[in-house]
Formats: sequence, structure tokens, C-alpha cells
Amino acid sequence: MTRLYNEPSAFADEMIEGFVASHGRWVRRVSGGVARSTRSTPDSVALVIGGGSGHYPAFAGLVGQGLAHGAAMGNLFASPSAQQVYNVAKAAENGGGVLLGYGNYAGDVLHFTQAQDKLRAEGIDCRSIAVTDDISSAPLAERHKRRGIAGDLTVFKVAAAASEAGYSMDAAVEIAERANDRTRSFGVAFTGCTLPGADHPLFSVPEGRMAVGMGIHGEPGIAETNIPTADELAELLVKDLLAEIPEGLSAHGARVVPILNGLGSVKYEELFVLYRRVAQLLAEAGIQAVDPQVGELVTSFDMAGTSLTLFWLDSELEELWLAPADAPAFRRGAITAQALDAEQLTLAAEQQAVIPDASDESKTAAPTVLAALDAAKAVVDANVEELGRIDAIAGDGDHGIGMERGIHAAVAAAADAVERGAGAGTALNLAADAWADKAGGTSGALWGMALRAVGQSVGDTDAPNAVAVAAGVAEAKRSIMDFGKAKVGDKTLVDVLAPFSETLTTAVQGGASLREAWGAATTIAEQSAEATANLLPLMGRARPHAEKSLGTPDAGAVSMALIVRAIHNTLAGNTAGKISVKETA
Repeated sequence: MTRLYNEPSAFADEMIEGFVASHGRWVRRVSGGVARSTRSTPDSVALVIGGGSGHYPAFAGLVGQGLAHGAAMGNLFASPSAQQVYNVAKAAENGGGVLLGYGNYAGDVLHFTQAQDKLRAEGIDCRSIAVTDDISSAPLAERHKRRGIAGDLTVFKVAAAASEAGYSMDAAVEIAERANDRTRSFGVAFTGCTLPGADHPLFSVPEGRMAVGMGIHGEPGIAETNIPTADELAELLVKDLLAEIPEGLSAHGARVVPILNGLGSVKYEELFVLYRRVAQLLAEAGIQAVDPQVGELVTSFDMAGTSLTLFWLDSELEELWLAPADAPAFRRGAITAQALDAEQLTLAAEQQAVIPDASDESKTAAPTVLAALDAAKAVVDANVEELGRIDAIAGDGDHGIGMERGIHAAVAAAADAVERGAGAGTALNLAADAWADKAGGTSGALWGMALRAVGQSVGDTDAPNAVAVAAGVAEAKRSIMDFGKAKVGDKTLVDVLAPFSETLTTAVQGGASLREAWGAATTIAEQSAEATANLLPLMGRARPHAEKSLGTPDAGAVSMALIVRAIHNTLAGNTAGKISVKETA
């Protein structure tokens, strides 16, 4: 378990502060993460990597000469927000464009893509590479759905070395994609990991058993088996990885970088015992091991587990992999780096949002917006543990924590906006930005999109009315389904949002008041959330563990149903009593 922390909600920020204080030779603090504290080659491609905190040395430990130019660092196990990624990219950009690198998780894809769009809108050439090395997370025919685990390192190292060598953006992207295509990983775990402040792990493995096919976020494995000997585990890992050699290659005569990665509490000595047999098996298959890496490279807090990665080289990939690098957690060769000037090391202060003019009617309505958000905050706070429990059945168990971070930030932003005379639309827009920024993860991105869609529709000119609200909810549905690619039946919050929006719109068009229409739609939302228990997940981290979630509703669907009920109570003037998950699922 995690023993050393102050406030659990402050853990990630305090961790970054301490990391920068102890590694100032390599990194400086920027809003949203860290960037190099040393000079980079002008007009070169800047590699900006990132993901949730809790995986050190990934991602901040890989920032330095010969490796990444910056790392966007989200909350624990939650993707960084689009704003965090954008901020780090702006700090790291050298004039040659920005290549964003991250693991292929829904929240990371959403936020990094939003940041990419924003950078491109400013005329900055920005591309992305989503790492897909984990063979257990999807079949070969669906490699694009696989998640990124310890193979992040091979892709990031090669892309960064290409940048240092002066590759163009097109060439850097091609080599990163080639590295990704030639990287395969497979992991196992013996115990789950426990986040700061939690009194139990995100998942558990029965005594004497091993979870097979582990990710790095506390997701359950795809199978369980008795704990093998070290040699037996080596044989399992190598056998499964050699069953999927990249197309066009063969084992005999291949040059491969093996990476045996500890996930948090398997000790180095144990890893060496395990690698002893891995090395023998690779040699027996005719593979020449190049620059083996054994140690902690992508972790998951205190999870007891390990993963094996095989990176299949060609001559160009090998040259780039072996190129010098100097980062806090990964060093080879000799690099002479010049420190940035003092003024370039200064962390820019976050600017307070400007409050646009609004009509008196809109200003008068803004406190109702705040009250609705406050009701949502109360219901999330009351159900945060249960939402996490539901999510942990087939996911990583952090949905409740993420929703809590998001709604708290949204309420604080809306309260500040109302105090400064904002209209209803601006209060919602600023709440949306705060939710997405502080929550991170998939839910942060989607709820940020939802609140912003309603805020844009409501605006600051008139008092919010049923037609505008229904139109905003409909736009939220469209935006989320277009951007997240989820559809009804995939076992996501869309299974609630779509029927809620349709019912709301139909009722408003029939002449119902906002309170009446919202109430009718809320009833449908609650029924829809309960019905997700009968669905198999087709999106997100729960997808590889679909059968485990059968009989349990989707956590995102449940939290949406809870929130729309809380908002209805606010519209109806009924704020007494708590709403619990058991009433909706």
C-alpha cells in the first residue's frame, strides 16, 4: 500500500514538485507537467510524452537530452487534460513541430487529440503516436485497440533519438510507428496496487494465484493461474510473445531488445532470476539479445508483477535505440547539455479567466447553474467509493476518484465565475474547462465536452430556457459520440446520455417545462443505467474483461444517472436527502 502522502488529492502535484526539486539538472516544472531544463536543438521535432501519474519512471523520468522534451502528467492513473498536454507542448516546442506520444487508452487519446487540434490551429505541426504493445488487450486483427504498457519506452526512445539526429517530422513519425509495430509486451501480477488514501487495492488476486495479461492501471488480468516458478513464468512470457513475431520476421537470427519490467514491488533480484531463464529461451530460439533492460521502467505503484517486452530491431532502429540519452531514469553514452537561462526556467503563472459581459437575466440564472453543479458534487461525494467498486470489476477502479476531482474543480470554477458576475453560459463553460483539466481521464474529457456544449447553447444573453438546454444536451450527445466513437450498446455513459437527450428533446418539443422534461428524461436515464448491467463493454479498459462486467452496470452510466437526478432535484427545489447508486442500479 501507499504509506507516504499528505492529502490524497494533492499527491500528484506534490510528487511532481519533489521530482523537479531533486532532478533540476534535467527538468523544470511547467504547467501540466515537466519539460527539459536544458537547451534543445533549434527547429528539431519536440517529443512530448505523457499519461497518468503512478507509473514512474514513466513519464517524467524519461525527459532529458536524447529522450523526451517534455511530459504531461495527469492525476493518478488518469490521463493528463488537453490543457496540460498543450501547456507542456508549448513549453517544449523548438520550431520543428511536436510529436505527442502516449499509451493507447481512451482518455489519453481524447485529451492528446484535443491538444493536437489546438496546436494545429495555431500553425504548429503536431502529430501523434499511440503505443499498442500489449498483446493481451486485443487480438492481432485488432492491434489498433491494444493498450500501451512497457513498450512505451522503445517507441519514445527511438522517436527521441530520431529528433536528436535531425529527422523531419514525417521521418520521425515513420520511425516511431515502425518501432511500435515491432514491439510486443505481456504482463502478469501477483497482487493489486493501492492508491494513496485507499484502504484496499484496486483489484486482488487470490493467495497463491497469478493474474495473467495485466495492464498498468489496476485492470484485472484476462486469466488466473497458480503462481509458477521463475523458470515456468519465463517460459510462459517468452512462449506467448514468440507466438506473435512481427510480420515478415523470424526468430532465428533476429536482433531483439528484451525489457523485463518490474511493476512496483517485485524486487530487482527476483527479476534477475527470471531474466536468467528468459535469456536462455531467447538464445535457444536463435534470437540475439541486444542491450537487455531489467528493472522498473513502467510501474503501477506497489503492484507486485512484471512484464516482458520484445523489441524487434532493424539496423536503423538499433542505431537509434543505442544512441546516447541522459534522462533521470534512463542514461547511456555521453551527452553534453547546456542549461537554459534563468528566465526560461520560470514557471508561467496561470491566468485568471476573463469574464465576458452578460445580461442581467443570465447573471440571475447563474446561481442556479452553480446550485445544480453543487448538487452533482454532493451525489458524487456520497457515492465515490461505490462508483470505484463498480468500475474495478472490469476496469481500473478510479472512476469515482476521477469524478470527484472533476466535479469539485467544476464547482470551484463556477463559484468563482458567479462571484465575478458571470452569466449562466460562462459559468458552465468555465466549469467544463476545470472539470476536464483537473479530472483528466476519459470521464474528464467527456464531462468537459458535455458541460461546454450546454454552456455554449445557453449563452450569456438570455435566461436559460428549456429549448436551449435541450439543444445543448443534444449537442453534448453528438460531440461525445463523434469524438469518443462510442455508440448505444457499447456499455458507456452514451447508453444513458442518448436516451436522456432524446427524451428531453421530445418532451420540450411537446411543450413541457424544463423541470418536467428533465424529470421525464431522468427516469429514462436511471432505467438505461440499470440496463447496462446486461451489456458487454465494447469500449475502454473494461473491453478485454467483458465477461467480468456482465451483471454489473457501467460506472460512467451510473454516475451520469446519479447526476441528472441530482440536477432534477435542484430544478424541482428538492435538495433534501441523499441519492445512492442503489437507487439507480
